[in-house]
Amino acid sequence: MAAAHADISARDILIDTLRVQIARLKRMQFGKSSEKLDTQIAQLELALEELEAEARVADARRTDSTLSQPPQPVRTLPAHLPREEQRIEPEQGSCACPDCGGALRPLGQDSDEMLDAVPLQWRVVRTIRPKYSCRNCEKIVQAPAPVKAIARGKATFGTLAHVVVSKFDHHLPLYRQAEMMAAQGVEIDRSTLAGWAGQASALLDPIVSRIRDEGLKASKIHADDTPVPVLDPGRGKTATGRLWAYAVDDRGSGAMSPPLVWYKFTPDRTGAHPQAELAGFTGHLQADAYAGYDKLYATNRVTEVACWAHFRRKIFDIHATKPTPLTTDLLTRIGALYEIEAEVRGQPPDIRRHSRQERTRPLIETLRQALNDALRRLSPKSEMAKAISYGRKRWIALTRFLDDGRLEIDNNNAERAMRCVALGRKNWLFAGSKAGGERAAAIYTVIETAKLNGLEPQAYITDVIAKVAGNWPAARWDELMPWNWRRNGQMLAEAA
Repeated sequence: MAAAHADISARDILIDTLRVQIARLKRMQFGKSSEKLDTQIAQLELALEELEAEARVADARRTDSTLSQPPQPVRTLPAHLPREEQRIEPEQGSCACPDCGGALRPLGQDSDEMLDAVPLQWRVVRTIRPKYSCRNCEKIVQAPAPVKAIARGKATFGTLAHVVVSKFDHHLPLYRQAEMMAAQGVEIDRSTLAGWAGQASALLDPIVSRIRDEGLKASKIHADDTPVPVLDPGRGKTATGRLWAYAVDDRGSGAMSPPLVWYKFTPDRTGAHPQAELAGFTGHLQADAYAGYDKLYATNRVTEVACWAHFRRKIFDIHATKPTPLTTDLLTRIGALYEIEAEVRGQPPDIRRHSRQERTRPLIETLRQALNDALRRLSPKSEMAKAISYGRKRWIALTRFLDDGRLEIDNNNAERAMRCVALGRKNWLFAGSKAGGERAAAIYTVIETAKLNGLEPQAYITDVIAKVAGNWPAARWDELMPWNWRRNGQMLAEAA
């Protein structure tokens, strides 16, 4: 018995320890974390899952009444889920008492709700259009055929939306989707699914273009890019394309304007691509130190805003390899800046600016002095000196957020927009062509903008592509945008 108590106690202590470690590592993440940190968190979460599952099984098997069960939290299941009632009457019925035969009367009831999972169910929608003929003039009367998602095709708009959301939001490649459908007796080959995805992308083109047009009207854009392998059949290997994200999200400064993000695929990373994409933009651009943006800044219509998360990451990479009092001190100082930002996030620009002037500016001045002192002591060729020089060369752009409450301390808005690409890239591995990369960029634009506005992507895409295919009037395009879209008379973003 003592041994059982010891095992349970040790397991509970380990579970608590893992939870604390995971929480600490997640707090260390500023923007896009290093792959090493991501891997460490994932490994700890897997270990925690196994221990928690083991603990549940052990609790269920215990018969010793002296071992107290931990209190279980009472959870209310979401109200929007459909309910199916199962009424369980006494074996003897609800009319006569099983002991004396007397009449039973209602006294109340006990109820309990459990979350149930129903596998994805494929169904066939059969459309019937009766024909009628006039007895007098023999005219044939029949309702017009509804518009189809694909001419002479067998997929509904909902099916098209399911395929693209499964691939680009749930990260299921088309061949896996085909396997899952086949397991349910629906034999659809991968090339057919690819055609469905292409049709959905084509129908979404007006929405993609309008998201981009609205984004370019903003006064502040966050930009980032990531490599995407692309098949190059002519050379028998893969080439490296780029997927760029341009995000507009001013909720951090209390703005009510809708957030959005659009993506652009390019075959390489030359500066001509962002320069062309932002040729009509005027305002602040928050991005990394990529030299391709320099010509935009030289026009004086685009103002550079640098990213503290990038600067911090260079110091953290050194600290993770070999911690020193200097790296520890600098990371602590930068962490203090983020603590202030967390307190004013969502506040109006004037409040944010006042807080930064009063509290953040003195900390940054002392941080700059610490950086200068460190540079005088370090060898110019050392990695630490290079990391500090990165920040000192961009000091004006790094501190620009102090004087404008609309600006952010880092480029996390764009980096968050890139997470879906990083996850998807591990699953679908590469784009099949330049056209495939452009299609991915278009669908990511719609899915991620929908999510930013509190929408469920599949429901949104299903409705919108049906309306577009049905010749929705161009004068009413704004009604279909994610920040305006309504379904069943209610704004989903408000209900989310």
